[in-house]
Amino acid sequence: MKVLLHTCCAPCLIYPLERLKGKGYVASGLFYNPNIHPFAEYKNRKQAVEGYAKELGLEVIYPEYRPQEYFQAVNKKEANPGRCEICWRLRLAETAKKAKKEGFNVFTSTLLVSPYQDQEMLKNIGNEVAGDTGIEFYYEDFRSGFRKAHEEAKAKGIYCQKYCGCIYGEAEQCKKSARH
Repeated sequence: MKVLLHTCCAPCLIYPLERLKGKGYVASGLFYNPNIHPFAEYKNRKQAVEGYAKELGLEVIYPEYRPQEYFQAVNKKEANPGRCEICWRLRLAETAKKAKKEGFNVFTSTLLVSPYQDQEMLKNIGNEVAGDTGIEFYYEDFRSGFRKAHEEAKAKGIYCQKYCGCIYGEAEQCKKSARH
């Protein structure tokens, strides 16, 4: 079974990839993240994924960076959690389309490893996108591996970001940091 794994970053790739391979899936990644801002942050995350994927021999598809797709999608809907739902839908829909086009059996996302994301909403969006595109969404709650994977990433010197990626998440993180 071939699975296309939407990949948000290298640290979050570690555990879901391990689980999928352990279940016999042949995985490839898709680094589609138009939400990541600024471009320097996008480059850091992409380089980290490239390096880790090379180390593992993992094929990853890297579409062109198109932040305008994210900004158009969330325009005038920037409030959280509304923008997060829009962002997740955008990325999962693109992953499903690519998976179908490239002959994968299923698609899933590394977003499912994060304890900071709404697991039920991600599951619902994945299933809705699956219904719209006709390709199966693989759901698994990967959160149990989050901490260990991030510790592994830090030990290997893999870039670990401090916010979800979008400009709004970055602003929220800056406000939190300023209060502490």
